[in-house]
Amino acid sequence: MTTDLRSTGTTIKTGGLRFAASLLTVAALSACGGGDGVSIGSGQDADPVVIDFPIAYIRAPLAVDNQGEFQPSDARELITFNFGADLFVRDRASPSALAVNVTERETNGLGAVRDVEISYDGTRLLFALRSPVDLNLALDDEDQPTWNIWEYEIATDTLRRVIASDLSAEIGHDLAPHYLPDGRIIFSSTRQLRSNAVLLDEGKPQFAAQDEDQNEDAFVLHVMNDDGTNIEQVSYNQSHDIDATVISSGQVVFSRWDNAAANNAINLYRMNPDGSNLELLYGQHSHATGTNGQVIQFLKPRELEDGRMMTLVRPFTDTDDGGDIVIIDTPVYIENTQANLDNVGLTGPAQTTATVNSVVTEVNQPSPGGRYQSMYPVQDGTGRILLSWSQCRLTDITPPPVGELPVIYPCTDENLADTSLQEADPAYGIWMYDPRDQTQLPVVPPEDGFSYTEVVSADPRTLPPVILDSENRFDADPDLVAEGAGVINIRSVYDFDGGAVANIAALADPAQTLATDRPARFLRIVKAVSLPNDDIVDLDNTAFGRSRAQGMKEIVGYAPVEPDGSVMVKVPANVAFGVSVLDEDGHRITSRHQNWMQVRPGQVLECNGCHVPQSGLSHGRSDAFPSAWAGAPVAGVSYPNTRAEWFVGEVGETMAEIRARITCATDCASIEPSMDLEYEDVWTDEVAAGRTADASFSYAYADLTTTPPTSLNCITQPWASNCRIVINYETHIHPLWSAARPVLDDMGNPVLDGAGMPMSNDCTNCHTPLDDQNMPRVPAGQLDLADGLSPDEPDHFNSYRELLFPDNEQELNMGAVQDRLVEAGFDDDGNPILVTVNVNPSMNVAGANASSRFFSRFEAGQSHDGYLSDAEKRLLAEWLDVGAQYYNNPFDVPQN
Repeated sequence: MTTDLRSTGTTIKTGGLRFAASLLTVAALSACGGGDGVSIGSGQDADPVVIDFPIAYIRAPLAVDNQGEFQPSDARELITFNFGADLFVRDRASPSALAVNVTERETNGLGAVRDVEISYDGTRLLFALRSPVDLNLALDDEDQPTWNIWEYEIATDTLRRVIASDLSAEIGHDLAPHYLPDGRIIFSSTRQLRSNAVLLDEGKPQFAAQDEDQNEDAFVLHVMNDDGTNIEQVSYNQSHDIDATVISSGQVVFSRWDNAAANNAINLYRMNPDGSNLELLYGQHSHATGTNGQVIQFLKPRELEDGRMMTLVRPFTDTDDGGDIVIIDTPVYIENTQANLDNVGLTGPAQTTATVNSVVTEVNQPSPGGRYQSMYPVQDGTGRILLSWSQCRLTDITPPPVGELPVIYPCTDENLADTSLQEADPAYGIWMYDPRDQTQLPVVPPEDGFSYTEVVSADPRTLPPVILDSENRFDADPDLVAEGAGVINIRSVYDFDGGAVANIAALADPAQTLATDRPARFLRIVKAVSLPNDDIVDLDNTAFGRSRAQGMKEIVGYAPVEPDGSVMVKVPANVAFGVSVLDEDGHRITSRHQNWMQVRPGQVLECNGCHVPQSGLSHGRSDAFPSAWAGAPVAGVSYPNTRAEWFVGEVGETMAEIRARITCATDCASIEPSMDLEYEDVWTDEVAAGRTADASFSYAYADLTTTPPTSLNCITQPWASNCRIVINYETHIHPLWSAARPVLDDMGNPVLDGAGMPMSNDCTNCHTPLDDQNMPRVPAGQLDLADGLSPDEPDHFNSYRELLFPDNEQELNMGAVQDRLVEAGFDDDGNPILVTVNVNPSMNVAGANASSRFFSRFEAGQSHDGYLSDAEKRLLAEWLDVGAQYYNNPFDVPQN
């Protein structure tokens, strides 16, 4: 049967559809509105299809290229301008209800609309709107209008931009607004207001930081009053945070693009509206759950009435802008097969499909059950869902003759097997799915060339509780807010995913364990470096060095790890940071932290411990695992064999908590970070432990003879939240190789050689291609540390390449240094095949402990024992541990 749908301008051949009602059902649905405009409904009538409340939806043209070919979206690219989109409102979810275009008065058909949301009482709409396109400019021109937040009041037909000032509104792109329970608005924006203030504190110019792919400005969460005032940034991811929604607890759930290093996935996170208590909610290890193991992302979360989360799951791109809708049992599960602490033993799956349609989420494959672009669960106890849905459609690979319309075929098994057919462009309409009888009925029929992308319903919802700003404060230090700092509290770094990797009680007892026998000695706090776009600084890959996987990094301080593995330390507020655990040499012994943390001013962020890498388990949620360290068993006394001044205040206190409580009665000295690695044994009671206290030591920048990688104030004055350790190879590492290293006797006098000249162990004495007579030689250890640019990469010093890149073994032949060649067989003529000999690099960007070929030379009793100072070895270790970047400040990179 062939039916010509005149409204769509496309011929559709029906048959074999898997949904409950075809497009032909539209005419049979009863009308539930007077057609005289939009009004607030009074309640739900008996019709199972129609909602007796207004609905709002977005109609947008299908995105096509200059040849008219459909261009699928990428979930990681948010700065779009698909102009021609508008917001429509109907007084009921009925196909016969009058559709009112409420934004045309602003867009004139040349603007764009997205991200519609509705107030809890169903009277107002929030959405993002981009003013009319300037057709004389490229769509990505910086002078095109930005995305702004707008509000529409349904009863009065009033439309307003939330930020009234043109100047303020155009500062950045604002998307995905949502009402908070206290009346404010949370939204995603490239404004990055607080991050820009931090840049000024760091002595850098203000700019919109790029996402970690350096593709576009990063969108992070902000809140503002409903009149557009008091805008405050509340999230600090280095890539996008988007689609915030408030759940029944009053917290905010949103989609976060985790994109640091090897990460590249969109997970669900939750936090308080002020940005405190940020944690992973779901998804870190649940991405390969699409069709046939396809990697999918978790987008557009919405809470259901029973507390579970409904999300759209789709790959980043190449599934016609759509995917499947799944319901995730987040109250019980952290991952698809990992239950939380209270439900240990359950194996899932946490994810279930929300409809009966057979949706395929594999890229570039037809989906017999169609695809969903968005969803809105109706909160009336029925479980019904308003949907943006496109049925599966096929068309001929051969284009139709000029003047004829393409023929659309349904996705029957026979048609899907027909190699002369291909997937047609999607046609998203608005539908109502009812799980009670598994029917899906049309509300707004699709149109070819357009997509009905989003829909919301004005049915009233329960207002969640208000979570006040500045909860979870560390009240023992009232100066934190003024200092722009927060506190992290780790119960024990020996707690890995709820299991102790060492006997913590024994480590905490100085009678049983010496400090040198404790594996974990320090905590390093590492901050992400925001990167500007190419118009501000042109960054080639060479600026990052051997690998750009770690981006650029700054170190903001160090803290000692207490004997029980606990740490309490100040960290800068309003920045993205991670932590690493170090041994007594200052070498990282845990994996790099690749999920950004944050604290708000005055906040304390608590966690149990560390994570087993590659375990397939998530630990970034507070209810993931029990704590492996119970802390002090009794109060009123000190830990066994420790000094009485550090008495336990309450059962369960860790050693770090004890010190914080007692020192914060005066100056909170125990939680102050340092720019140096400093150890002092404050715990050992020499009488009770039966031994002397452990020796103090310090690896201090003040002991360097070369330029330190931080400011003099940060070295000599108390730590401040804007202190940074920024290590650039040319400035801070390369000078070590030519630094003077006089050999001294036990009295500190110079040791003389056979010619009566003072001896020196300068690195360049041996590691250069010319000896002291300026004669060619093979550098010692095949390692050339001399000055000069690399012949392989002129943007790098040669010594950098020698240390971190494979090289060819060299030999001296007739007074010339050349690559050594060895036989590797014979060619067909019997001639020997000569090949070079590889020399592995001395250092590794994986870190100091992966660079033992270098550091082992400097160990006690080895060939280079005493050549480098402890401060120099510390500097080299921290540089390697953060990624061995060539530059760690984009504004230090030379510009052509």
